[in-house]
Amino acid sequence: MPEENEVTFKDLCLAPNVFKVIKEIGYETPTPIQSQSIPPLLEGRDLLGQAQTGTGKTAAFSLPLLSRLDPKLKAPQILVLTPTRELALQVAEAMQTYARHLKGFQVLPVYGGQNMGQQLRQLQRGVQAVVGTPGRIQDHLRRKTLKLDKLSCVVIDEADEMLKMGFIEEVEQILSHAPEGRQTALFSATMPKEVLNVARKHLQNPLEIRIKSKTSTVDKISQRFWQVKGLHKLDALTRILEAEEIDGMLIFVRTKVATVDLAEKLEARGFSSAALNGDMTQMLREKTVERLKDGSLDIVVATDVAARGLDVKRISHVVNYDIPYDTESYIHRIGRTGRAGREGKAILFVAPREKRMLVAIERATRQPIKAMALPSRKDITNRRINQFKEQISAAMESEDMEFFEELIDEYQSEYDVGHRKIAATLAYLLQKERPLNPEDQLPEEIPVERPERNVRPRREQKTSDEQMQTYRIEVGRKHGVEPGNIVGAISNEGKLNSRDIGRIRLFDQFSLVDLPKDLSQDVLHKLKGVWVCNEQLQISPDSGSQKSAASDFSKRKRFGKTAGGFKKYGSRSKKPTTTRRK
Repeated sequence: MPEENEVTFKDLCLAPNVFKVIKEIGYETPTPIQSQSIPPLLEGRDLLGQAQTGTGKTAAFSLPLLSRLDPKLKAPQILVLTPTRELALQVAEAMQTYARHLKGFQVLPVYGGQNMGQQLRQLQRGVQAVVGTPGRIQDHLRRKTLKLDKLSCVVIDEADEMLKMGFIEEVEQILSHAPEGRQTALFSATMPKEVLNVARKHLQNPLEIRIKSKTSTVDKISQRFWQVKGLHKLDALTRILEAEEIDGMLIFVRTKVATVDLAEKLEARGFSSAALNGDMTQMLREKTVERLKDGSLDIVVATDVAARGLDVKRISHVVNYDIPYDTESYIHRIGRTGRAGREGKAILFVAPREKRMLVAIERATRQPIKAMALPSRKDITNRRINQFKEQISAAMESEDMEFFEELIDEYQSEYDVGHRKIAATLAYLLQKERPLNPEDQLPEEIPVERPERNVRPRREQKTSDEQMQTYRIEVGRKHGVEPGNIVGAISNEGKLNSRDIGRIRLFDQFSLVDLPKDLSQDVLHKLKGVWVCNEQLQISPDSGSQKSAASDFSKRKRFGKTAGGFKKYGSRSKKPTTTRRK
């Protein structure tokens, strides 16, 4: 729970539909840049903010600007300039998430290398926010395809990076096209004179905010990261739990709901675990911490706020299952281990799009974070065997075995079976719930490079074709979608097992996916609103889309046409892509 007198999101007077998302996501308290930036931006003031990458700047400007936005006006009202394509996509996706209860809201990321036709179509339909790199924004301004006359705010994100990449002049030219009365916010990790000149020229009486980044050397903590490339973070975590020498473990996730969900899944896999979050009563939280201290509980899955001030000496490992939103949270998290002079271990799960945060964390901790390889099935087998041998040795030394020795002699005499066979059978009975050779429990390899293939253990049974139905989703090749995006969205948001997702066929404007016939209306309703590649799935039972698409393709092939005009017969054609999930 938030400490007394601590600012909460409820105190910041965000629009109800924006605050509703904050509660759903599970954000508990704003970071310093958020608590100081949101009030003046809500008031319409210009702002000059100095803060490092990883301090929560995206939410700091997105939440107040979305609170002031008019969703009914189908024209750009917010323009965010970013130095890179990756940051543009990250900011756009974050804004789309924060605005999911603003009916009709659309945000468009624009950057070089992306299909210009797709951007033009979306601009013609009408978007309220544009996030892009200066070069591509300038292209649209020259073409007169992006109009800024209704613009209410411009955000310049990571201005010092713009300077390093030679974009400052382009930024100034773009600002000259914006209405004079608009609001402007500039964020930068450093404030070189060129950036300050832009601020003095284009910001009106700005409020200046400087967030000092806390750094730490965390000398006694060994830090590693695992590059998340597949769909199975839980499988990766299970392997780590099996192979590492762990006393107590603290696992951090972003939301209260996730603490309960992950703790339950770990319990189901045989690990002693419990949730710790702000929705629990004080008595229950204290009881959970006491169990961790006395060794009756080994794993606690917590949110940042719930774990604040937690001091348990036996915590040997901290796992960042969800990467934190800012570097200070990371430092606080891993500080829960390495107590009382002991060496601690910190493991961070990092998705490809989160690499920027990894760099920011390394800068904040003043330490490189080493990449780690997941334990193999052989590693886990060897560890289980060694643990079993240790159990045998400990029992031999500490227990009186005379009664059992006589029992074995009696059994051997009665059934004429050798001691070796009896011992092997007893070992099986003891370990059958947790086999020493976990071949049937673990996939041979966790999928990493192409998550849309091989996404389940070899021995899992696939849902039969008779139980499947074809569904249409409104995202296709032209939106940049790949089968892995679809699998990830449906399995994560629809809570479906990956083995229940069948064939995926990609077309230009839509895709088809085979799913179980008995999907509930609640699941379908939830999947309708899921966003993939900046498009809502809008899932529905298919009614001949594949046939009509194939017919259309046949005509285009016969007449040598594509959607963009005529082409040579010998050029490469875009056939529907089909992925069979084996």
